Amino acid sequence: MAYVLQSDQRGIRTLTLDRPEQRNALSDALVTEVDAALEGAGADPDVRAVQLTHTGTTFCAGADLRNPPDPHALVALMRRIVALDKPVVARVTGHVRAGGLGLLASCDISAGGPGSTFALTEARIGVAPAVISLPLLPRLDRAAAARYFLTGEKFGPEEAARIGLLTLAGEDVDTALAPVLDGLRRGSPQGLAESKRLVTATVLAAFDRDGDDLVERSARLFASADAREGMTAFLERRDAAWVW
Repeated sequence: MAYVLQSDQRGIRTLTLDRPEQRNALSDALVTEVDAALEGAGADPDVRAVQLTHTGTTFCAGADLRNPPDPHALVALMRRIVALDKPVVARVTGHVRAGGLGLLASCDISAGGPGSTFALTEARIGVAPAVISLPLLPRLDRAAAARYFLTGEKFGPEEAARIGLLTLAGEDVDTALAPVLDGLRRGSPQGLAESKRLVTATVLAAFDRDGDDLVERSARLFASADAREGMTAFLERRDAAWVW
């Protein structure tokens, strides 16, 4: 079963996460499909840029706790987005949680509509946003990162734009993105690729320097007693044992 829909319009390849019944959670299969679709877009000379979007009310709910992806595969997917020699634009009209923010932050440009909400909920289930910190921390305002990494609070698109997670927030996400996509269509393939490399160089260096250490940290945290209790509480829709 395919979980990623693909369509082309005037040089823009749209990849649509299509697992709405699981809130587009990042399973092993979904991560593999998105990675393959991005590889295909990168190799297609008719594709000028990629737009990443979703069906349903959730862009991505983070890792699928029942069938999580290998952390190395998630890091490889985020790095693929950052390193792709074509711009990747995120179109968000729904909710984004936990690991989904890593997917979002890896994109070069992003827009969120009024129905979008965001939260880094890892600390609430006994872990930390370890591997997704690679693309997130270079984007986020430092004070905001400290707040939302620690509290797990939900915030909206205007706040997401203020702190650097989103590029644009608007009542109509397609209207907001129209000049962006038009601008990308006007860029030469070489010009876009080389301009993107200037912007992403330090992020890619962080992936290559810290990726393995953060995967190891993530694996250790997910194997802990706190994580077992936190994930069980989440799946049972109850407070974890440590909640006051």
